[in-house]
Amino acid sequence: MALEKELETYARELQTLLANEGEGKFVLIQDDKIIDMFGTYEDAVKEGYKRFGVETRFLIKQVQAVEQVHSVTRNITFPCHT
Repeated sequence: MALEKELETYARELQTLLANEGEGKFVLIQDDKIIDMFGTYEDAVKEGYKRFGVETRFLIKQVQAVEQVHSVTRNITFPCHT
């Protein structure tokens, strides 16, 4: 699965990130390493591309003590625009 190692790293390091006043910040993770934390998603993306380019995978995730869950139902209809 894509980004599996990065997601495992996030889960493993979550309590440390939270203890370091990281809640709400965006963490940049590549493989099993926390690269840095950023105040905005955009800053994290810029640094990720600067360090790793577009060919290497990396994860940017907002640090949250409680993960937000978004539900979607399959019974959604969308208006047709013709």
